[in-house]
Amino acid sequence: MTLRFSTDVLVIGSGAAGLATALHLSPHARVIVLSKDDIRGGSTNRAQGGVATVSQPADSVDAHVHDTVAAGAGLCNEKIVRYVVSRARQAIDHIEDLGLEFDQQGNGPHLTREGGHTHRRVLHVADTTGHAIASTLINRVLSDVKIKILTKRVAIDVVTTGKSTPNDSRTMGAYVYNAENGDVEVIEARYVVLATGGASKVYQYTSNPDGSTGDGIAMAWRAGCRVANMEFNQFHPTCLYHPDARSFLISEAIRGEGGKLVLEDGKRFMERFDPRAEMAPRDVVARAIDFEMKRLGQECVYLDVTHLPDKKIEQRFPNILETCLGVGIDMRRDRIPVVPAAHYTCGGVLVDESGQTDIDGLYAVGETAYTGLHGANRLASNSLLECLVFARSVANDIANKTPDNQDDRGDIPDWDESRVTDSDENVILSHNWSELRRCMWNYVGIVRTNKRLERAARRIGLLKQEVHDYYSNYRVNSDLIELRNLIHVAELMVKAAQWRRESRGLHYTLDYPQSRADARPSILYPAVDPLDVLQPINRHTNHSKLR
Repeated sequence: MTLRFSTDVLVIGSGAAGLATALHLSPHARVIVLSKDDIRGGSTNRAQGGVATVSQPADSVDAHVHDTVAAGAGLCNEKIVRYVVSRARQAIDHIEDLGLEFDQQGNGPHLTREGGHTHRRVLHVADTTGHAIASTLINRVLSDVKIKILTKRVAIDVVTTGKSTPNDSRTMGAYVYNAENGDVEVIEARYVVLATGGASKVYQYTSNPDGSTGDGIAMAWRAGCRVANMEFNQFHPTCLYHPDARSFLISEAIRGEGGKLVLEDGKRFMERFDPRAEMAPRDVVARAIDFEMKRLGQECVYLDVTHLPDKKIEQRFPNILETCLGVGIDMRRDRIPVVPAAHYTCGGVLVDESGQTDIDGLYAVGETAYTGLHGANRLASNSLLECLVFARSVANDIANKTPDNQDDRGDIPDWDESRVTDSDENVILSHNWSELRRCMWNYVGIVRTNKRLERAARRIGLLKQEVHDYYSNYRVNSDLIELRNLIHVAELMVKAAQWRRESRGLHYTLDYPQSRADARPSILYPAVDPLDVLQPINRHTNHSKLR
């Protein structure tokens, strides 16, 4: 007997986007929030930099909009950019009302500057801003009686009414895997909000936690939603290069405070690539580092802050200092070895200003969504801002809708496992997981070519067939669900990259090194994929492929 839950709104994901949405919704609706692991996991906790907000007279909304659009390499939706930037103060006031205290200097907030910004406008809490925001939201959510938290849950698929076109379809809820007992549960909901974060775990080297497997993007795609700009995956230029510090990010704020990128011989190199040097946008810096590493055959470059006062380093970057000391690097005396790593998914599920997808009642927010804010490259510290602004937009849209008649929606069928068995070949999952991530790193990385993309497409197609066969014959588990999602997201990334015959922002190809005069987002439309129609086991899902 399938365990079932019922709620007004199901929020899938427990980062800043999901928790902020839940808090805005709680005065109006019953909310269930799903968390893959402990509620304190996820990418938000790892965010070091801060939140970009106009906070001084010399700065302006127009300047913040300009910087965002410039970093986005011509693909930002300027209307959305202005929508987000002009609501930044409201978002900051709300998180401060919840109890968050940003670092202060004199009579106002301490502001730092990051790559691509023309002004100091980044609010922060030392170098652990994400952790501070997450803790603030978590404390409020846990004390809210209208919000129910379900941990150790991995969403399998969104369930819809499955009408002939996405516009005729409506969400019913979701199938959810309980990682603690191995059962599949049903959660029925009038509205579903996808807030699962990005998909950078599709790459071999990433700054993201293990759960960043593109779940929301893959589920929305299979349900019949469009996705956009999936070729633009941001590689953060500076992750700590050390075997004992896996995936640790070295904040861009260090460069904003005067840190210099140097080669092994101590020479700076960024001026040769961009007049803004270390303060160039992330796509420029990451490509420059990648170029120098390949040119010299070096495994890393170095970030040098030894010229900064010890007190400034200790006060401004205590977490980074502590982590570096833990692996034998004293950043006050030693240069920090750094390499680029996959960091942020700039594309995602296509949504409107309210976070609504193509399917009625299905929303996406945060890194899962493509709002048009980031374009071909995200400006530093705009991601947490987007989460906080669109969380309110999604909640307002849901709260303003009159509950419809649910009688014509029907019940979600029980999850059918009558024709599947337990697997004794889990090694296949770990092997395919590793192969996919190596393939994406080698062929769909910082620099691309037509031939590399063709190789990636062929291998992903084979992996997709293998995982489909596995999914069709064996009971699901967390690894299988995540691998299935990563393969769908990888396919979307490759197809979008093959469509874009130019270099723009985060997508750089040696075959088309110039940008086209007409800047267009890559919008991918779903269609039924025979590989994913799971008739033999009667699992109620909608599946898609590129066309």
